[in-house]
Amino acid sequence: MTKDFLAVRGIRKSFGPVEVLHGVDLDLAGGTITALLGENGAGKSTFVRILAGDHRPDEGTIAVDGKASSFHSVSDARQAGIRLIAQEIADAPTLTVAENIVLGAWPTKGGLIDRRAVLQMAREALDLLGAELPLKAKVANLRLGERQIIEIARATIGASKCIIFDEATAALSDAEARKLFQLIRRLAERGAAVLYITHRLDEVFALADRVCVLRDGRVSLDRPTVQVNQEQVIEAMVGRAVAHARHLLAAPALATNPVLEVAHLGSDAFSDISFTLRPGEVLGMYGKVGSGVQELSASLVGARPFDSGTLFVDGRPKHFRHPAEAIAASIGHLPADRASEGLLRTMTLAENLSAPSWSRLARHGILSGERLSSAYARWHRELRVKADPSGNQTITELSGGNQQKVLLGRWLEAGSRILVLTEPTRGVDVGARQEIYRVLAELAAKGHAIIIATSDYEDINAVASRALILVRGQIVAEIPHEKISTETLTEAAGGGVHA
Repeated sequence: MTKDFLAVRGIRKSFGPVEVLHGVDLDLAGGTITALLGENGAGKSTFVRILAGDHRPDEGTIAVDGKASSFHSVSDARQAGIRLIAQEIADAPTLTVAENIVLGAWPTKGGLIDRRAVLQMAREALDLLGAELPLKAKVANLRLGERQIIEIARATIGASKCIIFDEATAALSDAEARKLFQLIRRLAERGAAVLYITHRLDEVFALADRVCVLRDGRVSLDRPTVQVNQEQVIEAMVGRAVAHARHLLAAPALATNPVLEVAHLGSDAFSDISFTLRPGEVLGMYGKVGSGVQELSASLVGARPFDSGTLFVDGRPKHFRHPAEAIAASIGHLPADRASEGLLRTMTLAENLSAPSWSRLARHGILSGERLSSAYARWHRELRVKADPSGNQTITELSGGNQQKVLLGRWLEAGSRILVLTEPTRGVDVGARQEIYRVLAELAAKGHAIIIATSDYEDINAVASRALILVRGQIVAEIPHEKISTETLTEAAGGGVHA
């Protein structure tokens, strides 16, 4: 083990009036792997982007090899030996494997690119990692795991001494993840300091020498992995006060027949998914980035194809090829990205809320403003939307929470009995969250069948009747209502399995 390559002290960072990091300290030693954990909003992304030169801290110091350093750009950080490998692959799909590996460090001869040297450099980089790839193949034809190997190999070309992996296995298969772990261990064995960001606790204990947890922009745990257990890491991530959140929804009596049944559903993002959904139930589908939760919810409503299995609505087999077919089957959907997939941004609240019902509300092909306003008024009161009761405001004038209420009212006006809600509280404040939870609990009490597909444990804690946990596209646990807690959700999503 070598000395500390990177020593970070008192890092603070604000965006506007909101301070995201409150004095973060971290040491990264060459030859070691440090896992960085924290729930959404803990400050992980901001912190590593400061290390990578993408953001500048407001206060604090960064020392590289014992020398004070100041990064004004990503290029500065790379010259200091720090490289961030983000979730989003940053390659050039039309170039070859070898060309991508040397991207940004082209060898030249006589003022021209030295093609022989390109192949030699790429081969040496892959040999260093113990990896094999076809050097002349187009990157566009490779699997995601293979493209990630190229990212790592490119980092070795620049003699990187600290490599940061941001949710590196989020979209990888188990086999690809195991291969990645081998490469990361090899990097550490060769003296690199590795910072590995993950939500998955099984990866922490399988890979890391040290674990650091951020909570609310502060370091809540920083210890050798052998000195902690899963329970201690979970407590550091979520905090004792949050861990005992109370449910707003009682477990429903489920004597009625299912309104939705899923049997062995599969696609490129998930496999062998089976479950039922009954009236009055709020089924939580919980998983982190890359778990398949978002893709599964999109497949249930015809927004994304599935390759195998069967979906039944009221006992009848369905295979939605378009969301309009799901709407016709009485299924409403809130997408994960409200701004780009849900809102009709230039239209009014009344127009947005009534959009799926325009044909029903029209008379002789004419859609009157009076009918639209009347439809909006019904749900404005019911959902407690904080906006002009006439519905004449443009929807982008509202806060995120009130926009979400309008989109929810869209499906209530359309008469949807089944609601598939993806990340329903993303981008909304604490007060709006509680309002949305209240609405969902009331809808379930009235007999709606609801699915919440989310990466936010608070959503599940607040209103789920039971929870399915997805990891890498598969259901790894089903947690009954009485056992749902932040601890059980976090542990299961991190690799633990509950009976």
